[in-house]
Amino acid sequence: MTPKGGQHTWMEVPLPEPPPSLSIPTDRVVIVDGSYANGLYGCALVVQTRGSSDWVWGSTAEKMQAQAQAQGGHGGQGQVQVPASEVFWSLVHKADKKFSKIRDLPYYHRNRQEYDAYFYKVFKVYTQVWKFQQENRHKLVETGLKRSEIGDIASRIAQLYFAHYMRTSQASYLHEAFIFYDAILTRDYFNFHSHSNASPHDISLASKHLRFISRFLMVCLLLNRREMVQQLLNQLRLLLDECKRTFKETDFKEWKLVLQELVRFLKYDTNFMNIRPLRYSVVLDTFSDSLSPHNCSRNLRLRDAVLASYHHNEVKFSEVTLDTFRMLQCLEWEPCGSFYQSNLTKNGQNGPSAAPKDILDPTLPPNPRKAVLYRPSITHFLAVVATICEELPPDGILLIYLSASGARYTDTTSPSPLVSVLERLDPSSEQPEECSSALNSGCLHFGTRGNGGINCIYPSDLVPFTRRPLFLVIDGDSNEAFEATKGEMAAILLSPRSSYHCTSTGSPLHSTGSLFTVFLTAPLQAFCLLLCISDSDVEMDTFVKAEKLISSFLKDWGVKLAASDSLHPVWAQILNDPFLRRLVLRFLFCQAVLALHAPTFNKDEFVPKSLPALPPSFLPSTVLCQTLVMQLANIFGATNSFVFSDSVALPENAYGDTDSMSSS
Repeated sequence: MTPKGGQHTWMEVPLPEPPPSLSIPTDRVVIVDGSYANGLYGCALVVQTRGSSDWVWGSTAEKMQAQAQAQGGHGGQGQVQVPASEVFWSLVHKADKKFSKIRDLPYYHRNRQEYDAYFYKVFKVYTQVWKFQQENRHKLVETGLKRSEIGDIASRIAQLYFAHYMRTSQASYLHEAFIFYDAILTRDYFNFHSHSNASPHDISLASKHLRFISRFLMVCLLLNRREMVQQLLNQLRLLLDECKRTFKETDFKEWKLVLQELVRFLKYDTNFMNIRPLRYSVVLDTFSDSLSPHNCSRNLRLRDAVLASYHHNEVKFSEVTLDTFRMLQCLEWEPCGSFYQSNLTKNGQNGPSAAPKDILDPTLPPNPRKAVLYRPSITHFLAVVATICEELPPDGILLIYLSASGARYTDTTSPSPLVSVLERLDPSSEQPEECSSALNSGCLHFGTRGNGGINCIYPSDLVPFTRRPLFLVIDGDSNEAFEATKGEMAAILLSPRSSYHCTSTGSPLHSTGSLFTVFLTAPLQAFCLLLCISDSDVEMDTFVKAEKLISSFLKDWGVKLAASDSLHPVWAQILNDPFLRRLVLRFLFCQAVLALHAPTFNKDEFVPKSLPALPPSFLPSTVLCQTLVMQLANIFGATNSFVFSDSVALPENAYGDTDSMSSS
């Protein structure tokens, strides 16, 4: 007899006499069958009271127990109950098996609906586990449940939320992960000093504590919870020192490196870089869908992004580099939305106010999905991009951000590796011996060199994907090779081939991240970095004036750009997307600043480039661009650091606060 899913059946069966060798020390017999009904309904749990012919069975432990309790008086027998500990650990085992499967899945997935359905199944099981331990906490503790085991469950749920955020980019999951991690921290689930039955030499508990702090730190960094980050940093230091004293025979070298990475990361990702959110704020940023660009046959929306960055000895925490960390935030909505309260006018050096951080605006559109890759092999990179392109909706566009050092061309017989590849595929073309050398140059290195190019990304690698709408941001010193990646629908922003660095900071190359990336994510801070202005030199009133000036000009530029008759259709079709429009306008600002900066004036290698070219009315030589740079430089008393045309002058009502800054 095969029961239907979710139903329970009573069966009257004769009780055979047990064989003499069989001893049943309890009053209940519990049988767990692996599966039944072709495996469609999971496990079958069967319970019989000894000495009775009444059996109870169900598809899950909790359903069976509820049925047994409801039928407790049947057949003249007493109520049948399964110990809470047995139900609990069966649920934990089931949840852990599902968690292991979903943890091994990549952050990109070919069938999103299939993954989402499986995620909700895993989450449902962990919800049952968490609810059951809350309702039966006293019984479970009496049977030996440890505080750290409760912490394990909470940590798994937090990891589940964070993993789903990394796959979907939806801020609500990141906030839920914070809530569970914060509960673990508040209740000291992994602190062995709070465990009466834990040994002070329990290294497994100490390791759990270290891993918990590391995971919580990443969540807090992404949420810009700076106070909590400092608290966790101090706790990590103390815990690591205590572990080294307690477990002298254990080498904590890896955790020392984690601590050093975090300290270095926070040194360069300062409060000044986060005075205002890097995310798109409907309060601080221009938000308009009413633009009607010329030559626009359709409006594309940013649906997915691939972010990859690698530089030797660059600043990173875990597998998130400083550059990808900033770009990741730049492509998301500020979760508070219309509830955001700017704190620029008071205590601005401490970042945004903490009051509205827990208030999420439900009216915000979904964030674009992002895949963050660290040191990807070319096969892994291509697999990710191909998977995303295959599922890209008709109105979607994919952003690919690549930040890495590379090699320039050494083969003068071919303008790019792409041409060399095509020539080699053409049997009618002559193939000089030198053509193969071009295949090893003009690329971006995402790993150690000399490994046969397995970590190199060439322009030709991107060509097949230009059949779909692409928005490429290439930040590298050999990006001129990527000028050949001209698909029908590709919009390309190229960083300067040479990067100007302020000499007074004393920081090594790429310690503060790419200046081009900073311009795209935090333009005012990039302007200050270019002029060697530190956060201690900037008063809050000055910063607010400069921020309002840039916002006003870029809003006006957006309208003028959409109205331009010379705007290429590739750019026209993306201007109604707020994230891409903001990147394009900040690129124009970066281009104007670097072209007019005195040390880089008339030096093309220090100026970024766009393909196709943006309208000539936005060239740095125009009055439109020079007016913004001049007024901004005047606020900081740095007009002498730029070269302006004689026809450009400050308006009478221009912003100015030269008393608060020393002239550069």
